[in-house]
Amino acid sequence: MLNMNQIYLITDIPGYTPQISRLLSMMNYVRHTTLESVKNLTVHELDFLLDEESNSIGALLMHFAAVEYAYQLETFEKRELNDEDMAIWGPAVNLGAEGREKIKGNDLAYYVHKLNEIRNRTFELFKTVDDDWLYQEEEFWYKKQANHYFMWFHVFEDEINHRGQINLIKKRVKVQ
Repeated sequence: MLNMNQIYLITDIPGYTPQISRLLSMMNYVRHTTLESVKNLTVHELDFLLDEESNSIGALLMHFAAVEYAYQLETFEKRELNDEDMAIWGPAVNLGAEGREKIKGNDLAYYVHKLNEIRNRTFELFKTVDDDWLYQEEEFWYKKQANHYFMWFHVFEDEINHRGQINLIKKRVKVQ
């Protein structure tokens, strides 16, 4: 759904209501800059760890997909990740030791495919709602009220935050 001719426009997207279009436009730009940041990375670079407590670039990419999937469930299906979901996405959601152990050895195409697969589902789900849905409130973190707009803002805000880690790791990767 990335339209490179409109990557710098926060604008209407055919098939979506105005506010959803703008949200998706921002998500598109964030993903574009993430993909530019990891372009041409090798498996070694994707798996590199700064130290024994850090996350790899590959794990962070999987984290982006896992967070987005979790928010699909939270906002559209009104459920949390279940045991079956956690068997697939747990290492990427939790990161840390589990992520270091289980998320490695994949090439960039693998991660991009996962990111695209989840993002395509997001775009399909957003076709089923309108701008009023964005403003629906429910209990969220620490029993505070949040609306769907905030929740989906957090999806790409989290990606932006972790992309800073990716850029730091890239600068520190030790050459093989």
